[in-house]
Amino acid sequence: MDFNKLWQNFMDTVTNHYMDFNGRMGRAQFWYFVLVCVVIEVVAAIIGGVVGTGLIGAVVGLALLLPIGGMAARRMQDTGRNGQLVWVWIVISGLYQVMALLIALSGPLGAVAFLYFFLSIGWLISLASLVVTIAIIYFCAQPGTAGDNAYGPPPPAWTPN
Repeated sequence: MDFNKLWQNFMDTVTNHYMDFNGRMGRAQFWYFVLVCVVIEVVAAIIGGVVGTGLIGAVVGLALLLPIGGMAARRMQDTGRNGQLVWVWIVISGLYQVMALLIALSGPLGAVAFLYFFLSIGWLISLASLVVTIAIIYFCAQPGTAGDNAYGPPPPAWTPN
């Protein structure tokens, strides 16, 4: 596995296709992009834990929301499904990330704010985010349609080698 190619795929998506919801995306390219995003999120969480703030993880999660959404939409379109369903996930996850950012910014009162948020509507947003995320993962894991479909020609083959 060529880590340089994985990083180039990530950087190409973030810089050139930040909010691209058109066309199709192959499974390998999508899942390797998600792998790099997960590694970046874990590193941000570790750095945030060392520094003692959840702010870094919240900002990184918010910054990666649209590129992941665009890739998921194009991946779903490769399977023949409407990629606009990803907007439901983007809105719910965006709301969750903004709340995490606000809680991280609140300093020592963050724990109190978190408890209030979670006990009021936070559990509902968390549950909705979980259900929608599982549905998106299921749709993105399906094989793409062979040949052209309503969203364009099949994506070119992509390998991390």
